[in-house]
Amino acid sequence: MEDTSEIWELRLYVAGKTAKSVTALTNLKKYCEEHLKDKYVIEVIDLLLQPQLAEGDQILAIPTLVKKVPEPIRKIIGDLSNEEKVLVGLNIRPAKRIE
Repeated sequence: MEDTSEIWELRLYVAGKTAKSVTALTNLKKYCEEHLKDKYVIEVIDLLLQPQLAEGDQILAIPTLVKKVPEPIRKIIGDLSNEEKVLVGLNIRPAKRIE
């Protein structure tokens, strides 16, 4: 039986192997394994090596995570250490209602 659910396409923009970039990738992999097991692809783009790619996704700060698929496209800036913010930002988990 084939799983028809979408594969999440995530793109992480970094500039070299800085502490923030490494932390962002580590956090992202952890969240994906916990919440999107076998349903995600992470593309890491090092803007030191490919600076021209920043323009396409309008990257203004790094590290920046861009969720391409499923739409809508979402961006999260920083080292992704706030799991709740990342999951809500990517629409993996609905925002908690404050009563």
